[in-house]
Amino acid sequence: MTDKKIFISVIGESHASEKIAKLAEEVGVLIAKAGATLVCGGLKGVMEHACKGAKKAGGTTIGILPGSKREEANPYIDYPIVTGIGYARNKLVVKTGHVVIAVGGSYGTLSEICFALGYEIPVVGLKTWHFVHHSGMVDHKVNYVETPKEAVETAMKLAREAKTPLESHEFKT
Repeated sequence: MTDKKIFISVIGESHASEKIAKLAEEVGVLIAKAGATLVCGGLKGVMEHACKGAKKAGGTTIGILPGSKREEANPYIDYPIVTGIGYARNKLVVKTGHVVIAVGGSYGTLSEICFALGYEIPVVGLKTWHFVHHSGMVDHKVNYVETPKEAVETAMKLAREAKTPLESHEFKT
């Protein structure tokens, strides 16, 4: 997938700590510098900080909003997509990206990670949820990293190898 524009979905908590907010902003800067488009849920917290970073570096941002008003988008969103479907929009955030970067996260982030894994969309995890299979073994489907630089480098590599996000994927249960 080297000829197409890469879309990276950034997910994370809407009430981010200072540490998580700083990581998200750096992820946004690096996504823009890599030439990818940042996709998110368009609201506050990780979403806003990632978009702020992307805009600082001249990038493009898309916010897929849960509500019915464009004005609900954070100030760093270039293209607000109004859905009016609440948190069901989490599936759209994930499906729009070639890859997902999870930064921190609460239960909404957990749902997005699960959607991504179910649709076989690669996930990069930075200070986010860890999964243990019912057998007690750690599930390694999330590509865990330690820094924003590693997150974006890994995401770009995985995105180049990934299927087109809007291809017909069957949800794996």
